[in-house]
Amino acid sequence: MSKVLVSDPIDQAGIDILSQVARVDVKIGLPPAELARIIGDYDAIMIRSETRVTKEIIEAATNLKIVGRAGVGVDNVDVPAATRKGIVVVNSPEGNTIAAAEHALAMMLSMSRYIPEADRSMKSGQWNRKQFVGTEVYKKTLGVVGLGKIGSHVVTVAKAMGMKLLAFDPFISAERAEQLGCRLVDLDTIFRESDYITLHIPKTPETTNLINAETLAKMKPQARIINCARGGIIDEAALAAALKAGTIAGAAIDVFGVEPLGESELRSLGKEIVLTPHLGASTAEAQVNVAIDVAEQIRDVLLGLPARSAVNIPGLHPDAIAQLKPYLQLAETLGNMVSQLAGGRINDLQVGLYGDLAEQQTKPIVTAALKGLLSPALRERVNYVNAGIEAKERGIHVSETRDASVRDYTATLKLVAKGSLGQHSVTGALLGDAEMRITSVDDFPVNVVPTQNMLFTVHKDVPGIIGIIGSLLGKFNVNIASMQVGRKIVRGDAVMVLSLDDPLPDGILNEIKQVTGISDAYTVTLTS
Repeated sequence: MSKVLVSDPIDQAGIDILSQVARVDVKIGLPPAELARIIGDYDAIMIRSETRVTKEIIEAATNLKIVGRAGVGVDNVDVPAATRKGIVVVNSPEGNTIAAAEHALAMMLSMSRYIPEADRSMKSGQWNRKQFVGTEVYKKTLGVVGLGKIGSHVVTVAKAMGMKLLAFDPFISAERAEQLGCRLVDLDTIFRESDYITLHIPKTPETTNLINAETLAKMKPQARIINCARGGIIDEAALAAALKAGTIAGAAIDVFGVEPLGESELRSLGKEIVLTPHLGASTAEAQVNVAIDVAEQIRDVLLGLPARSAVNIPGLHPDAIAQLKPYLQLAETLGNMVSQLAGGRINDLQVGLYGDLAEQQTKPIVTAALKGLLSPALRERVNYVNAGIEAKERGIHVSETRDASVRDYTATLKLVAKGSLGQHSVTGALLGDAEMRITSVDDFPVNVVPTQNMLFTVHKDVPGIIGIIGSLLGKFNVNIASMQVGRKIVRGDAVMVLSLDDPLPDGILNEIKQVTGISDAYTVTLTS
């Protein structure tokens, strides 16, 4: 009989499910050395956030088939080490969807009717009805930034309350937004026209301090902001200043740049702000839901069935993982790159597999490409299991082309992304066992090793362009690690690819685009 270790507090409903197929040992608070000593006896381990499943633990896990994290994040699991060993890692990405959406709505209503301040006033023996004249949400405009599962549920409820709905999500089609009852607009329209703005996006370099002094100044004086998504999306000092100055009317904040929240100007504000200590997922139902979700996945894997929310590569034998891993890394890198080059909403992805790659299992490769394509928007929420579903929900059509004939490289992968801002393509290949190379960009031939910070320009192949770009980057203290130009004909159009030691400071990209002879420029940031 299989054995499952539960090493963090888990709702009994999850333990009951595991007990159907395995002997369950509940051992809370194990020291790392003790966990490493006993983990070899178990086929599965179920954790929350306290237990760290490190590389050392995984190496000691001689029988482990699955790690189940009852929650969203898997930061406390060494996923690459688990993947290398053929261990499936699962989480519960949707277990707290309703809880988080309802908390955002509760924050909006609490802020509108001054409920926390009125409650404190009553409990101190006062009766100040005139002091707490609130605002109705009926017929007000709600701007939703991010139409994922949580944002979509917020929209559904807000629509039933009679609110007018605007939405911004570059990865959602206008048709999908219309189905939800939203008008898809740009961020500036959200800021200018919304009475309420609710954020449902991950924290990324692009969304960090999305709400700042400049964007706050665009909002209506009666605008109110709700953030139950991620800390760091709002510049908290700028928000406090705007509330004190009356630039906007209110805010309701559940997540913060540094948690627990320490000394902050937000604490000194009155009824114009509602603060809660990261309670978005803190409902009894959410805790039960994540326990049941992950326990069911562990049960299924122990019965030989696939997991529905694996964050690594599900359903493949370790030998297959080892064989495909370089191709999967290539596909994910190219997907991430072409997504950033295309920008905007992507409607179509063409996956071309050439040479030896045409003989490989295509589904994992296509899935890896989709994971990379969606990662700039979804970050940790997209994985090898849900990438296809997420792409389908966003109306992305995927097609495959195979050609076993060998061209310049024995195995080549080409991704073509079409979207609201046009079409871009990236081709890549492997040198040796695992060295990735970008071999063409928009069909211009190059030979570039992908790096963390990259700059792409489209320009006329005329003397002086390269020197101007180099001087401009030097002026801003940006060091160039490598540079290559790809062209089809002399003095025609060309693509320049620069690998940078540093990310581009704000504003430089616009200056580059103004250089005579350059028709466009793009930055690409690749994570490891």
